[in-house]
Amino acid sequence: MEVIKESKYDSYNSPTSVGIVTTKYFTFANPPDELILDSGVKFGPITVAYETYGKLNSSNDNAILVFHALSGDAHAAGYNSPDDLKPGWWDNMIGPNKPLDTNQYFVICSNVIGGCRGTTGPSSINPLTNKEYSISFPQVTINDMIKVQKKLVDFLGIKKLFAVIGGSMGGMQALQWIVSYPESSESAIIIATTTEHTAQQIAFNSIGRYAIISDPEWKNGNYYSTNRKPDVGLSIARMIGHITYLSEEAMHKKFGREYINTNNITNNSNNFNKNKSFKNNNDSLGYEGKPADFTKEFEVENYLQYQSESFIKRFDPNSYLYITKAIDNFNLSKDHPNLASALKNVKSKCLIISFSSDWLYPKEQSLKIVKALKINNVDTTYVNLISPYGHDAFLIDDENFKSVIKGFLKSVKTIR
Repeated sequence: MEVIKESKYDSYNSPTSVGIVTTKYFTFANPPDELILDSGVKFGPITVAYETYGKLNSSNDNAILVFHALSGDAHAAGYNSPDDLKPGWWDNMIGPNKPLDTNQYFVICSNVIGGCRGTTGPSSINPLTNKEYSISFPQVTINDMIKVQKKLVDFLGIKKLFAVIGGSMGGMQALQWIVSYPESSESAIIIATTTEHTAQQIAFNSIGRYAIISDPEWKNGNYYSTNRKPDVGLSIARMIGHITYLSEEAMHKKFGREYINTNNITNNSNNFNKNKSFKNNNDSLGYEGKPADFTKEFEVENYLQYQSESFIKRFDPNSYLYITKAIDNFNLSKDHPNLASALKNVKSKCLIISFSSDWLYPKEQSLKIVKALKINNVDTTYVNLISPYGHDAFLIDDENFKSVIKGFLKSVKTIR
């Protein structure tokens, strides 16, 4: 029986889809050979969840490593089962005849350390205690994330990647990769990112973390044994973050000041409405009249709460704390006098992409990367794409974006 998909997605048996894919797992760093993290902690074992698309050629020189953003995971393309309603998070970019063409390239994507989608993180079981690590899990950095992925690439028998590519936090990983392993990738595509967070960017993540740890259900991270987790805190964190991913123009076009059509209200029972403190109590009124209503009223409110509801079903609050902290602590030039010095050994041909309406990581931050690479005579192309979609533009199915990626990859070299 054929599964009917939403029309905006390719079916798993479409000629442009990678089809049904299986998430694989690689475990390493078993004691006494633990991985030394940037904090100095020796940690292991570590399990990495990853997916691959396409085939590795006989020369092992057609591999592209994709780094995911904060809320992403290893499932970047295709479907994990015929019953999936949605494909992987970058399905519009990965597949036959797509920019990351699986007829030509072997594409790899793995979940980062500290995550909650198959790779070892705070919700994983600590073999020494047989309980979840929770906040005893060590602090991780962007550099730790790529250390783990380098182990995976080595395990797959790849000495040199054709390209590394990522947007947002994925862009940070791509930058760190070409600095830490300058000989290990022919090219790098660095999208909508920065080499270090500003105070404002740290502030947004900080509010999200504070919302989680202030939730009574967080219980100092030890909520796994209960039937409840800090969903309200994670919902708030997600809504704050999601606002930064969109542009004012996109939000105005999509929602404006439209009031909710009661026929379109999501069927999800929102966590806010489960909490009685958010409801009106007529008995407490000291006067006659209609009580104030602080529940959902505008379409944009409904949208943000829908996004938060879907997010809390698949993401662990502790992972959100660890990953956002790693993003905030990222500083590529930390141990160097300046950014150009940090990038002095880069050998990869680079493409830097920003988006005109991205106010989270504006083009000025991309231009700093471009300047530092040019100072070091690194072959660098920069494109600022006109887009109304804000920071999330790299996740949108956009032909201009696709064309830029395709053109750059064709310019790198001929695969043997």
